[in-house]
Amino acid sequence: MELTLKPNIPSLSHPILYTDQLMLLGSCFTEHMSTRLAHHKFHTLQNPHGILFNPHSVAASIDDYLGNKQYDENELFYLHENWHSWDHHSRFSGPDKAAVMQGINASNQEAHAFLRQADWLIITLGSSFQYFLKENGRPVANNHRAPAQWFEKKLLAIDDIVHSLKAVLEKAFQNNAHLKVLFTISPVRHIRDGVVENNRSKARLIEAVHTLCDELIQCHYFPAYELVIDILRDYRFYDIDFVHPNYLATEYVWEQFVKACIDPKALPVMEQVKDIMIAKNHRPRFPGTEEHQKFLNSYRNKLTKLAQANPYLNLQEELTYFSAEK
Repeated sequence: MELTLKPNIPSLSHPILYTDQLMLLGSCFTEHMSTRLAHHKFHTLQNPHGILFNPHSVAASIDDYLGNKQYDENELFYLHENWHSWDHHSRFSGPDKAAVMQGINASNQEAHAFLRQADWLIITLGSSFQYFLKENGRPVANNHRAPAQWFEKKLLAIDDIVHSLKAVLEKAFQNNAHLKVLFTISPVRHIRDGVVENNRSKARLIEAVHTLCDELIQCHYFPAYELVIDILRDYRFYDIDFVHPNYLATEYVWEQFVKACIDPKALPVMEQVKDIMIAKNHRPRFPGTEEHQKFLNSYRNKLTKLAQANPYLNLQEELTYFSAEK
């Protein structure tokens, strides 16, 4: 008896290789996938602006990276005893204005250099709702807990989403001819918008992304949203807030992502890396024993062989760990 639908996800015609450079942008679900890729030692750069939810903010961030934009102090504002940027997540915020600006500009410079060489741009969109400052109509990526009356909230039209993303992606392809784009829609429910409004928002993102995939041959789609909403379809796959997919759900999406998007030749290496990372996170009960030293030597030898066979892997941190005296 089959209790769920079976996913039928077409594999990418040019799957992700271990030697590829991957930039990941978008919602908090982006970070789940990025963390797993980094854990397996793929070369990633995650959310240089911090978490972004709406497509206009994602498009604006890509434009910043392409132009290597450097922010000045006039683009920051002071609220709740910290300096913030309307274009960035609050992880860049802080009480020292110069330090905030330095952190933002350093991240932009890193993203500029990375995007020029990147093989994949993986974009996870979370919401079609966009907030604008009432005083000047400026779009904002994060409200930084400013008073609600400062903002006007709008549901973006499908054509507007397509236009903003298409324009910046065409510019990206001109700067980097081998860049490919993989879109996903976040399965996280933006329930504060309301149940009906959340579904309207997700529907517009889905339609816009499929339009882009139809019009731009470099663009592809991975159905993370559909895997959680249509295949799993149960609150037991959500956290206690009924909004965020839990570990089991994100692990399921990751498994489907690996099957559909990662080069099968990479899978044996991924398994070896996973084994090493589990061993590294192991906390020994008796670190001074001969048995533990054998454990360290065993994994040091595994690492050495893996690094020699796959020189593109950055395993220096792990080699240092297993080589240290315990």
